Amino acid sequence: MQNQPSVAYPGRDGAHSAAACDRLFPAGADLLPLPSFSAVAEATATGTVEFGVLPIESSLSGPVAETHDLLHDSPLAITAEAVLPIRHCLVGPVRVPLEEIRVVRSHPAALDQCRRLLATMPWATAIAAATTTDAAAQVAGRGDPAEAAIASERAAKLHRLTVIAGDVGDHPEAYTRFVSVSTHVRLDRAGERWRTAFSFVTDHQPGALHRAIEPFAQHGIDLVQLVSRPIPHSPWRYRFDAVLAGHPLDAVVHEALAEVATGARQLRVFGSYPAGAER
Repeated sequence: MQNQPSVAYPGRDGAHSAAACDRLFPAGADLLPLPSFSAVAEATATGTVEFGVLPIESSLSGPVAETHDLLHDSPLAITAEAVLPIRHCLVGPVRVPLEEIRVVRSHPAALDQCRRLLATMPWATAIAAATTTDAAAQVAGRGDPAEAAIASERAAKLHRLTVIAGDVGDHPEAYTRFVSVSTHVRLDRAGERWRTAFSFVTDHQPGALHRAIEPFAQHGIDLVQLVSRPIPHSPWRYRFDAVLAGHPLDAVVHEALAEVATGARQLRVFGSYPAGAER
C-alpha cells in the first residue's frame, strides 16, 4: 500500500472519473474524491496528491473547456490518458413516468449529451451539478420522486437509486478521454504511440495560425487535436491548445516545435504520454 500513488479525482465513488482512475492506475492507488475539477488541479499542483484525473474530451461534445483552462493556468502536465465508454441513465428515488419529473440534475457535459431526452421533457428544469455522481447524491438525499439525475448505473447502485430509463445518451456509442496530470513531465519513450500536448499563441494577423501549424505538415506530423480558447483579460484574443502524434525527443517533433516557437508569441508543452486505446 505504501507504494501506491495518491490520486485525486472529481466526484464520488460512482463518478466516471473514479472508473478512469481504475484504468489509469491498474496496480491500485490511494484515491481522494474532491468536489470539483479545480480542487483536483489545486491538490495536485500543491503536492497534496501525486496525480489528478480529469476528463479532457468527449467523443460527442468535444473538448472539456474547464480541464483545458486548468492545465493552462497551473503547473501541471499530462502523464497518461485513457478512453472510457460512457453510458448515461436517468435515475431517481423510484420509477415514475417521465411526465412526473420536474427537475433533472447532472454535469453540464452529461446534460449536453442527452439533449434528445431533455427535449422530450420540456416541463423539466435541467440543473447543473459538479459531477454526475454529485447529481445522483443530491437526488438521493432529497428523496423527491419529481427529481431525477443523469448518471451511471454505478452511481445509481451506490446511492440506491432506481434506473428510470437506461442508455439515454443521444448516441449509442459515446466515449470520454480522461487524463492523469502531475507536476512532472514524462521523458521516457517506452512503447510505440505517443502524444504530446501543447499550447501556443499567435499574432492577431491574417495567416498567423496557418504559419504556426505549417511546420507539422512539412515534417509529416499528425496534429490530432486543435482547440481555440479565449485569453482572459484580452477580449477576442485566443490561444490554441493542440495534441500531436509523437514525442518531443523525436527529431522531427523537436524541430517542428522549435519552428513553431520561433513564429509564435508563446509556446508551452503540457506533457507527453502514451496514446490511449481509442476503444
